[in-house]
Amino acid sequence: MTGAIRGDAGEARLLTAPFVLLGIAELAYFTSVGVAIFTLPLYTTGPVGSSEAGAGLAFGAFGVTALLCRPFAGRLSDQRGRVPLMVVGAVLAGVGMVLLPFTDSLAAVVAIRLLQGIAEAAFYVAGFALLADLAPPSRMGEALSYNSLGLYLGIALGPPLGEALVEARGYDSAWWCAAVLAGVAALLSLTIGEPDHERDDAESSALIHRPAIALSLGFCSSLAAMGGFLAFATLYGEDLQMTNASLTLLVYGGTVVVSRVLFARVPDRIPSLPLGVASLSAIGTGLLIAAISQAPAGLMVGAVVMAIGITFSTPAFFSAIFATAKPSERGAAAGTATAFMDIGLGFGPIALGVVAVAGGIPWAFAAAAGIVFAGAAWTAFLAWSRLTPDEARRPAPSP
Repeated sequence: MTGAIRGDAGEARLLTAPFVLLGIAELAYFTSVGVAIFTLPLYTTGPVGSSEAGAGLAFGAFGVTALLCRPFAGRLSDQRGRVPLMVVGAVLAGVGMVLLPFTDSLAAVVAIRLLQGIAEAAFYVAGFALLADLAPPSRMGEALSYNSLGLYLGIALGPPLGEALVEARGYDSAWWCAAVLAGVAALLSLTIGEPDHERDDAESSALIHRPAIALSLGFCSSLAAMGGFLAFATLYGEDLQMTNASLTLLVYGGTVVVSRVLFARVPDRIPSLPLGVASLSAIGTGLLIAAISQAPAGLMVGAVVMAIGITFSTPAFFSAIFATAKPSERGAAAGTATAFMDIGLGFGPIALGVVAVAGGIPWAFAAAAGIVFAGAAWTAFLAWSRLTPDEARRPAPSP
């Protein structure tokens, strides 16, 4: 089974059955994650009895083990295949959701999140590598845009689902629902089948794909900012006395989903890194709007502007990163790049949680904006320097 299947007119075909199944499996997985995004901060500051800093620690703790495991997951997916790692990751995520209702201390919550970091590494790295196997090179940006719908639909739909379950039946029902969704992701992953691609069976194969490091730094800044926003948007909505605290996350995720459908082919027509600079600038602008306004309307407008930036960040940066990797290096490239995602998503909320305790959530949003603007400056430098491969400066070939 190969990714570059041709249509009747000779155009590389993107929407194959394995590609669609991968997207649905990721939708189930990230809806489970979306339930946790809403539930975890409230559960940590409520039944567990911790503070906002504790909520940030619990939210971001998975980044420690995910960061350590990403490179190994990438090499294993290159050597043993993508699907087995996706199944293991989804199962471990579900186990963590099952255990959360039985915890009553911050230490226990953090321990479970560390387990879920291993799950995240296995599922996400293998999924990205599998996507690169399935997508025609000339449509990689479009493939990344469509594939990410599972993640952002999950982020959009998971929080309202979690809120409804918590209000109707309590926290335990939300955790059990998240566990079932992770199990569905595991079952769907089994149906995809392993595509044909060059394998690297050498035990000494590289854990780190070095060309991805510089490219991933700018992307990391976007994830640090997004992680802080996701960790504290619900709590900030309650501070602003919004009647529906999950609405901000719904609008944010929905904007990303709609924009990625409408503008799916844009990343294949604009040079990757200039597009990355523009996306980071929009993310920072949205965060500043939310920080300065300190009102429900401003939070919603900021979420929309930030979501527009996020729309193009993943396709832009991963198109540049995968352009530097051979088929047998895609797992390592995905592992390296997603390790920087863990640094952002994991440690960003922890650091910004400290800022939130010291000065309030608006100051945390402002600090996140500063991080992402620094990332935009770095990416602009890479776009015109010799540190960036030529392939990363040019748009992908038109289909």
